[in-house]
Amino acid sequence: MIQLGLHDIAEAVGGRLIGKDLLVTGSIETDSRLVTAGSLFVCKPGEVTDGHNFAQSAIDGGAVALVVEGELDVDAPQILVGDAVLALGRLAADVLRRVRAKSTLQVIGITGSNGKTSTKNMLREILQNSGQTIAPIESYNNEVGAPISILKIDHLTKYLVVELGAGGVGSIEYLAKIAKPDIGVLLKVGLAHAGEFGGIETTLKIKSELVRELGPAATLVFNSDDALVASTTALTTAHLLSFGTGDEAQVRIEDPELSLEGTRANIVFADGTSESINLQILGEHQLMNAAASLAVAEVLGLNRKASIAALEKMKLAERWRMQLGVRADGVFVINDAYNASPDSMKAALQTLAQLGRQGHRTIAVLGEMAELGEFSAVEHDAMGRLAVRLNIDQVVVVGVGAKLIHMGASQEGSWDGESKYFDSIDEALVALRGMLEPGDVVLVKSSKSANLRHLGDDLMEVSI
Repeated sequence: MIQLGLHDIAEAVGGRLIGKDLLVTGSIETDSRLVTAGSLFVCKPGEVTDGHNFAQSAIDGGAVALVVEGELDVDAPQILVGDAVLALGRLAADVLRRVRAKSTLQVIGITGSNGKTSTKNMLREILQNSGQTIAPIESYNNEVGAPISILKIDHLTKYLVVELGAGGVGSIEYLAKIAKPDIGVLLKVGLAHAGEFGGIETTLKIKSELVRELGPAATLVFNSDDALVASTTALTTAHLLSFGTGDEAQVRIEDPELSLEGTRANIVFADGTSESINLQILGEHQLMNAAASLAVAEVLGLNRKASIAALEKMKLAERWRMQLGVRADGVFVINDAYNASPDSMKAALQTLAQLGRQGHRTIAVLGEMAELGEFSAVEHDAMGRLAVRLNIDQVVVVGVGAKLIHMGASQEGSWDGESKYFDSIDEALVALRGMLEPGDVVLVKSSKSANLRHLGDDLMEVSI
């Protein structure tokens, strides 16, 4: 972060400084374990614990001051605020304003029901070759994580990538008002979090908040394959640049091919020129994320071949996202169990089916898709039926929350025993280890809460 005095920080966040006006030379943290010399520690109350309880630990770790919601009996300056999380957002907006005033910083904001983290990582790979780039780690995309990421910029930062996660109506608007993106990216409007938000219409409203916040000087990069996404273009005066597979897409994916070596396609740009791309990452849906990233690179005027080369070097979009491992006995394991929605599970199953048509036996290990609410039963049932229609050889369903996948598969077509259900991960792991043979391709897919990502890791451990 840029260096700021406590008086300036207090003024920016609407707080009151108690103690000396020292200089913050380090990072802004809400986790005392991440504090280093010169840091400012924000004492954020939480559902499980309260940051105020770790104030002394932060001071011992090198924090020069605290942001607090109530004055503490510690030997360090404090900025007293009414809401620590709002203060964090206000500070991020102020730091961004200061940096923009003295630099050519470009801010890219990404949202969508699926693909945010993979696209963010792809953009980091492209942009860091052209200048200092700040992008969030993991999924720092909420009212705490996004400001923390923004606060890592300084006057030398050329590109800032902000991932905007949805936490309800107004959540993306809040983050977009802080970040004020020069380029907004809208990837997908799907059923992820539909149970929490109350349906696809509300999800669309939330995702479109980014679009509404883009000004006439900004650019909206959008998925023209998704009719809901495309409908949001009427809500903005920003410039438009589309990506997708249809003829109308200005950055268009053509002739996709998938194998265990990766995913290739041709990318046709708005000027009619074409470039081939060979991703090491699995999945045609990852081509959509790559196309979105290349569209952003187009807006920024970056070299196409260099941008594509950066994507081709990536071995992984993110841990537990279509993460391919090859065991010593020749079994392939695709661990994609960090997030799951109907859209992403369908895409993963389609990828598995394509690999099956190349001579591999296919096993889908599926767990619960969380946060679907009233849509949960029908969507889990549909995934089981889809697996049958895609000719997946074996379905292994884990956990009571996913049992309807097993029931759907069992009731579809003439299957007899090709779907197996296990209450626990341990039971499923034992069964899987007993059935896998060289050449098999295993997909592990679930929401994070189902913990199947650890089962995927365990499947990679084999004695031969």
